[in-house]
Amino acid sequence: MRPSALRLAGILAACLLCESGCGGATGLRAARDSAGAAGPVYDRDTQVAVLLADTIQTLQRLGAGSPAEQAEIVTNAQQSYERGGGGSAQLRYALILGTPGHAGRDAVRARQLLRELAAQPETLAPVERALSLFELAQLDRELGLLGDNERLRANASRSVDQDRYAAASRRLQAELDDNARLRRQLEETQAKLEALASIERNLPDHKSNSEVRKK
Repeated sequence: MRPSALRLAGILAACLLCESGCGGATGLRAARDSAGAAGPVYDRDTQVAVLLADTIQTLQRLGAGSPAEQAEIVTNAQQSYERGGGGSAQLRYALILGTPGHAGRDAVRARQLLRELAAQPETLAPVERALSLFELAQLDRELGLLGDNERLRANASRSVDQDRYAAASRRLQAELDDNARLRRQLEETQAKLEALASIERNLPDHKSNSEVRKK
């Protein structure tokens, strides 16, 4: 059984970063004014917020879908990544590959893709970089624990280090036990993120332009 709590922790952290980074309508207007132009900052912040909300929904569908639906999600993400050549599409594909609970999961490949993104941070928005680094750390931790378990399992089969193997198994189980709590927090944060994105998309353009002229 794979530790889905690690996956949800990464997504939750990214949502919280996005929410605090965007800071609501007032924060976005302040960012636009400080940059000296309303359009580019506003559009980029909103685009990233909407993209992350959509990614979270996709990951939820991936975890709850049928095998056929899961395979379709993985295939679509792979095709988008192959067409896009990196950046947000690569991050989305890595997140899907790293999500537990489906036959196409490949944590090793997901970690490789995230390491490539870490070496090219300019291809991602700030909140996407934060998410990719957080998720990479979680996968490193998961794969490290699994590697330790495998080594200790081999030793345990020869009646060596039984206690260490049991302790490592308990640590891994503790990560799994956090899953339900993190899922509830994730759903609450997703609702806030979607509400913020909806508000920002519907702000009147003339109001933004008048505020810029007054500055």
